[in-house]
Amino acid sequence: MPESTTRNDGRAPGALRPITLERGASLYAEGSCLITAGRTRVLCTASVEQGVPGWRKGKGEGWVTAEYAMLPRATGSRNRRERGQVGGRTQEIQRLIGRSLRACVDMAALGEWTITIDCDVLQADGGTRTASITGGAVALHDACAWVAEKTGAPSAFRHFVAAISGGLVGGDLLLDLDYSEDVRAEVDLNVVAREGGGLIEVQGTGEHGDFTPEQLAQLVGTASSAIRQLNGMQRGAVG
Repeated sequence: MPESTTRNDGRAPGALRPITLERGASLYAEGSCLITAGRTRVLCTASVEQGVPGWRKGKGEGWVTAEYAMLPRATGSRNRRERGQVGGRTQEIQRLIGRSLRACVDMAALGEWTITIDCDVLQADGGTRTASITGGAVALHDACAWVAEKTGAPSAFRHFVAAISGGLVGGDLLLDLDYSEDVRAEVDLNVVAREGGGLIEVQGTGEHGDFTPEQLAQLVGTASSAIRQLNGMQRGAVG
C-alpha cells in the first residue's frame, strides 16, 4: 500500500490501530477477553454448558456459537436495545463470528459441550465484528482449556483465528478502518484467517464503487500480514 496517504490518526495505510487483549476480563466466565482496537472496545465472554443442540445429539461432537450486541451508548447517540428478535445486521454479524470461531476447535475432541461466545460492544469506532472474532478466539481458547480440565482430556482448541477490515477510501487502499473511514469507503472488506495463513472468510462489497482483482489481492495480502501480527498478540495474551 502507498505510504503517502495521511490518515486521521497518522497511521500508515497498512498499519493496525493500537490493539490490546486483556485476558480474563470477566470474573465468572469460563473464558474472557476485553479487546481494544483504537477507540473500539469489545468484551468477549465464553460460557460453557454440557450438552449440545438437539440436531447434534448423539454424534459425540461439540458446538461453538456466538451472540453479538452493541450497548446503547457504544456510539455517539443512544441505540435501542435489541430485545426478542434481533435485527438482520446483528444476525449476520453473529453468524460470521460463530463460523469464524468454529474454525478454532476440533468439535470431535470437544465432545458434547456447547461454548457460547458473547461479544458485547462497549464502544464502537469501526471494526467491531473483526475485533469480536480476534478477542473471541482468546476467550474460546480458555473455555476449551476449562473443558479439558473438567474432563481430563486434551484441549480441543487447535489454532487461533483473527480478523481485520480493509477498504478503498478516497481511492486509497487502507487497513483496519475506523468509523470515519468506513463510512466513506467505496469498498469495504473483512478478512478472517487462521494461524498458518489459511483464509476462513473474505467479505468484500463495493459500497459506493467497485474494485479490481488486483486491488482485492493487495487488500487480502495486507490483511493476511496483519492477521499474523494479531495471532502473535493472541499467543502472547494466553502465555
